[in-house]
Amino acid sequence: MQALPKSQLLRFVEQAYHLAQRAVARYSSKFSKRRYTLHQYIVLLCLKVRKNTTYRTLLDELIEMPRIRSAINLEELPSPSMLCKAFNRLDMAVWRVLLNLSVALLPTNGVVGIDASGFDRGHASKHYTKRAKLTIQQLKVTLLVDTRSNAILDVHVTTTRKHDSKIAPSLIKRNSDEVAILFDDKGYDDQKIRALAREDDVRPVIKHREFSPLHKAWNSRLDADLYGKRSQNKTVNSRLKRKYGAFVRSRRWWKQFRELAIGCLTHNLDKTL
Repeated sequence: MQALPKSQLLRFVEQAYHLAQRAVARYSSKFSKRRYTLHQYIVLLCLKVRKNTTYRTLLDELIEMPRIRSAINLEELPSPSMLCKAFNRLDMAVWRVLLNLSVALLPTNGVVGIDASGFDRGHASKHYTKRAKLTIQQLKVTLLVDTRSNAILDVHVTTTRKHDSKIAPSLIKRNSDEVAILFDDKGYDDQKIRALAREDDVRPVIKHREFSPLHKAWNSRLDADLYGKRSQNKTVNSRLKRKYGAFVRSRRWWKQFRELAIGCLTHNLDKTL
């Protein structure tokens, strides 16, 4: 009987497992019980976000996935509470390292766009929230996206309504080595952002808010084809919401931040396939 080919899900798991082995140690401490490795936990958490499901449902499906379990050397399944505790232990720095490693797997050209989008912090039905007169605050998620492969280079998440011009500087500073040209819309029209970008040898392509004929003239001189690539940020934002959900399942803000970082990592791993 001919062997079955590898599915995209299996290749995703193998890629995530390989990245986890490069990013973190095998166990969290020398006092670990060593039943499961951090590498296995990372893969399972990425799978949870990729399948947009719960801990319990994921583990139930893994019972019927022997090839997936074999790929990460998982002989027995952890309990949902163990997965949840592993998610609490793996802090944001680990997911950022994994995100940076995943970018290296994709071709990039340094032409990068920045844009923000909103993610719901709860997944109650719209009908219920309207009838109960509830207001669920959104998370503001700002993505730095390479226009060649749509790889997510970096992510910034906030629970406040911080202005775009206050978020961009930190993203520019962290990723100045990977960015040659930066696209922004009028929400990022700030001379401080332009000056900071030029200091780091980044060419800012930012539309001006048109308060005078001079601003209109500057906007008319922008390369329309080059600036049009900024729309790929909208595509990536839309893809994240369609594939992995437009809301976060976690209840605490720091868990919600990590969940979105895992979503960005999962997006990059999917693009490698």
